[in-house]
Amino acid sequence: MRSHRTLLIATHNPGKLREYRQLLRDLPLEITDLDAEGITEEIPETGKTFAENAIQKATAYARISGLWTWADDSGLEVDALNGEPGVRSARFGGPGASDEDRYRLLLQRMAHVPPGQRSARFRCVIAIATPDGRVEVAEGRCEGEIALAPRGAHGFGYDPVFYLPEWGKTMAELSPEEKNRISHRARAAQAARAILERMLRERPDED
Repeated sequence: MRSHRTLLIATHNPGKLREYRQLLRDLPLEITDLDAEGITEEIPETGKTFAENAIQKATAYARISGLWTWADDSGLEVDALNGEPGVRSARFGGPGASDEDRYRLLLQRMAHVPPGQRSARFRCVIAIATPDGRVEVAEGRCEGEIALAPRGAHGFGYDPVFYLPEWGKTMAELSPEEKNRISHRARAAQAARAILERMLRERPDED
C-alpha cells in the first residue's frame, strides 16, 4: 500500500499540474496525477457550483486511487454575461473547442461591451479528499477585466484575455512566478496547502 504522502492531483491538464507542482514543491509529498496512475475514469461535473464539482471529483478519485486526492474546479465569471461561462468555462464553445476557440468566442460575445463594463473574475475551489471519505475545501479568486484582444504567451485557458489593471498586463503576460503569486489558483492552493500541512501533522504515521 502506498503512503498517504503521495498526493493525487486529479487532472489531465499539464498546465494545471505544472502550476500545482510548483506551488506544492516544498511539501513532504510525492505528487502524482491521473495519467501517471493510469486512471482513465471521467467523473461527470454535474454540480451547480465550483465547490460541488471539486468535491465530486476529489471524493471519487480518492476512492478509485486509495490516495489523498486534490481536485479543483475553476472558471471565469463575467459580469456582463450574468456570470457566464462560470462552471461551464472548460466546456464553453462545445466539445472539441480549444482554449483559443473558447476565448475568441468570449471576445465575440463581449464585442459590444464597452471598457469599464467588462469586469470579471477567475474563481477556483480546491477539494482535498481522503479515501475514507473526509473532504475539505479551499477557495481563491482573482478580480480583473476582459481585454479587448488576446495578449501574452504564458499560461493557458482564458489567460490571454484576462486583464489585470493593477499590473497593466493580461494573465498570459505574467511570468509563471508572478502568476503563481496572484492567480485564483495560487490563492486557493495556498489555502489548500495549509489544509495539507495540518493533515500531515495530524496523521504522520497513517498509510
